[in-house]
Amino acid sequence: MSDKATNIKIDSNTIKDIYTNMLRIRFFEEAAINLFENGEIKGTAHSYMGEEAIAASVCQVLNDQDFIASYHRGHGHCIAKGASLDNMMAELMGKETGYCQGLGGSMHIADMNLNIVGANGIVGAAMPLSTGAALASKLRKSGQVAVAFFGDGASNQGIFHESMNLAAIWDLPLVFVCENNQYALSTPYKNTTAISQISARSSSYGIPGVTVDGNNAIEVYLVVRDAIDRARAGEGPTLIEAMTYRWGQHSMRANLRDPRPELEFNEWKKRDPLKLLEDKIYSEKIFTKKDFDELNNSITKEINTAIDFGRQSKEPVFETMLSSVYSPHKYAKEPPNNTDRKLSYTDALNEAMMQEMENDPDVFLMGEDVGETGGIFQVSKGLYDHFGPERVRDTPISEATFTGCGVGAAIAGMRPIVEIQIFDFIALTMDMLVNQAAKFRFMLGGKPTVPLVVRGPQGGGVRLAAQHSQSLEAWFVHVPGLVVVAPSTPYDAKGLLVSAIRDDNPVIFLEQKLLYLGQPEPVPEDLYAIPLGVADIKREGEDITILAISSMVPRSLAAAKVLSRYGISVEVIDPRTLHPLDKDTIIKSVKKTNHLLIVHEACTQGGYGAEISAIVMELAFDYLDAPVVRLGAPHTPMPYNDDLERSVIPSHERIVEEVKKLMDVN
Repeated sequence: MSDKATNIKIDSNTIKDIYTNMLRIRFFEEAAINLFENGEIKGTAHSYMGEEAIAASVCQVLNDQDFIASYHRGHGHCIAKGASLDNMMAELMGKETGYCQGLGGSMHIADMNLNIVGANGIVGAAMPLSTGAALASKLRKSGQVAVAFFGDGASNQGIFHESMNLAAIWDLPLVFVCENNQYALSTPYKNTTAISQISARSSSYGIPGVTVDGNNAIEVYLVVRDAIDRARAGEGPTLIEAMTYRWGQHSMRANLRDPRPELEFNEWKKRDPLKLLEDKIYSEKIFTKKDFDELNNSITKEINTAIDFGRQSKEPVFETMLSSVYSPHKYAKEPPNNTDRKLSYTDALNEAMMQEMENDPDVFLMGEDVGETGGIFQVSKGLYDHFGPERVRDTPISEATFTGCGVGAAIAGMRPIVEIQIFDFIALTMDMLVNQAAKFRFMLGGKPTVPLVVRGPQGGGVRLAAQHSQSLEAWFVHVPGLVVVAPSTPYDAKGLLVSAIRDDNPVIFLEQKLLYLGQPEPVPEDLYAIPLGVADIKREGEDITILAISSMVPRSLAAAKVLSRYGISVEVIDPRTLHPLDKDTIIKSVKKTNHLLIVHEACTQGGYGAEISAIVMELAFDYLDAPVVRLGAPHTPMPYNDDLERSVIPSHERIVEEVKKLMDVN
């Protein structure tokens, strides 16, 4: 390919632009190394020196509206896409004028105004995120293309294969660019990769795969141009493997013996991508010696200006950090529920999605078997017939990647609903939820939004045993950046799902399976939203507060009726939203009743009840006449046997016994 590429004429202005960006990247990285050694850049940074031809040539093909997703070695990609050197240098120095206000650092620099969908410290994460951006482009018919940059190590991760498959079956406008610099932190890629060239893996997914000389800027440009044209024409993705060599160690802080043979290292340095392009420029007389000198001086001034800008910038303040975690929740006024029309829990969820998808064309649903079949619990029934396969999308069984695709689509401006078929499978998605969705806004300094809903059935009660019956809400309330919702009634399910879809934060929406089996209840037909973070007093009382979560709400209400025969007046509170939590309503109730029982289906040890107990002990200790009591499952996985399963999940009889014990009533 190299000889052919070298002989193809390219506009001299294009070559000038590519070379200018390559030089800008080189000078920036040289300055970053010096600043790191001087202690002005702390933590670590990953130099792009030696690989400049790839970023500069790829981004030369793109327009301002096209997306790129980068990784930990992302300075070059951002500079080539047009990022400000001032804001980049300030971010490396951890200053408030940095792209991420000092909250992201070297590995997370990105500019959403340039559609840079994040640089990323997680290996391979660029692929599902850019898959989502490409899906957003396809759904909107915007003509945008996405590029995923990643290293050779990422090609051995499952999300590489899942993303390639997803992009191929959906014909997404996406180009995968593997920058094969041939080493992980210290291990040669040939020791970890079963095939000689990563591009060969494209054949498994029926898409083109090309290996190029990543140090030859012209060759990279021509191959990428063809791939971008193909993607923009609706012909689907391409995998490009650019063979290159990084000049530094894995990171500036590696402090390891460099394992690369000296002869190999020196041979690659002789093929300096800047020198190779300079030779072409000289031979074709595109620049004069004076032009080179002027360009060097100009970029040197840019770098010095950026360094001065960073040095003179202020440190970020504590309040900036706190305000960057969540987007403000959108206002909603809860309507009165005075209708006689009744819906089941699943029908209420279905109606929420149906009405909100009609209301907002950016809302779409994807997940396993959500299409024509309506899913195994029939929550999405009828949506496929109404909206078609573009907005109700059946996915492969690849939870990590279709969830990551949802994150990327949300970042790109859509409002995806991702259904997890059984919520135990959420474990497969945790990187995308915890390290991507929850942290994306924060890492970019509180600027972007991630309007994503991840919903599905959790919990037991239907004899699906240990791997299909867990209640996992405690996992998610521990993660800053996630909103967690757990409605207990059809009315709440509809209104809270609408609010979740409209919210600009990633929302974990938990639907306890036992509630799918409940009786229909009144639900207004009109589209309405219930505000997030507002608890509901399901029953007022004077003697004891029961705080019940999700499926434990109807059981607590049943228990309250029984307890009234013993002269015990029970107040039942449903938090509805676990984060943000309505602490005021809980504390006010405890101050009135002086007793608190917390009931949830999850295991008591480490369960969410422990958090509520701690809050009450801190804020209302003096009002308690007895210790806070928690009632949940024992510390055991969910059994299959029906009698044992019933013994694990708190029943209304057990709630009655716990209250009588707490109130010292026989």
